[in-house]
Amino acid sequence: MVEPPTQSDSSLECLGTIAEEDSACQPQTKKPKLDEEKGEKSKELENRLGGILCCTVCLDLPWAAIFQCSNGHLMCAACMSHVLADARLKDETATCPNCRCEISRSLCCRNLAVEKAIAELPDICRYCQLRFPRASLNAHEREQCSYRLAECHFERIGCQWKGPIMQQRAHEANCCFPQKMGEEILEWIKDRETEEENQRKVLNHLVDLLSLEKVTFSDLQLKPYRTDDFIPRLFYETSRFQSLGFQWLIRGRVNDNAKQPSLQSTRTLSYQLVLKSKTAAPVRVYYTLLKGPFSDLITRPVVYEHCFESENAETPFRVLPVDSGECNRLLADRTINFRLILFQLPD
Repeated sequence: MVEPPTQSDSSLECLGTIAEEDSACQPQTKKPKLDEEKGEKSKELENRLGGILCCTVCLDLPWAAIFQCSNGHLMCAACMSHVLADARLKDETATCPNCRCEISRSLCCRNLAVEKAIAELPDICRYCQLRFPRASLNAHEREQCSYRLAECHFERIGCQWKGPIMQQRAHEANCCFPQKMGEEILEWIKDRETEEENQRKVLNHLVDLLSLEKVTFSDLQLKPYRTDDFIPRLFYETSRFQSLGFQWLIRGRVNDNAKQPSLQSTRTLSYQLVLKSKTAAPVRVYYTLLKGPFSDLITRPVVYEHCFESENAETPFRVLPVDSGECNRLLADRTINFRLILFQLPD
């Protein structure tokens, strides 16, 4: 026979039920709320610091060097170069956008403390959307993030797949390009070989020119000048220099000699080689402009050819292969340093 529950057992069960009901009715602990408040305060502090440490021109947190005027107003390197370039184009004194004090490369200095403070502020990874300190964000996106973009191993035979690196092995295991016939991937390989062959031709052509008997290197400076027009225009010119038995100079202009290049968002620099000596016979030369030993010019070599005669002593203006940001940086400097290589073909 089953014994009926005693009074003590029933009282214990009632107490347990009451305890469960009391625990269910109790409010949740305040720890999550405190954590949320702490996170909100942290984000608010980050936003306030970002507003204080941002560039006064573009109102963004810089990723590179940060400069300050004599009164402490901050500017990123790109905006400072743009402000100095605008002043050069307008023939005005460059001033701070905030306090209007004079600024220049020599009057402004880098603020290393602000650079280190910005490097510790968090930013969002563009792949996984997690937050990391800006100092380590580039390394995370380049090497550590599981969602960073990767290409298929068979990209060389035409596969255009791009996706998260975590899916790379699964895609390569099921990629259809290794099973394709040779005729199907032949066109892609030919296009790839044509592109590489063109690059090799440029390199081989430059190497062949360096083997010529008459080759000269000239380290030059383009200096800014103004025209005598009603609206003066900025142009650049080097001093005359001796090369290959002749006298030469280089001229430069901004935005293809536009009337008001300061009002244009993009900037270009073009240059022209001028023969100043008189010649009785045609002179055929190759020339290219490179980064010099005292220059930080970022460009790629392009070889041009021209036949100089008494009535044709100037080459067409050639656009310097630099982007708009690099062009602003060059315009902000007092001079543009570069190296010119001249090759003369044998008669």
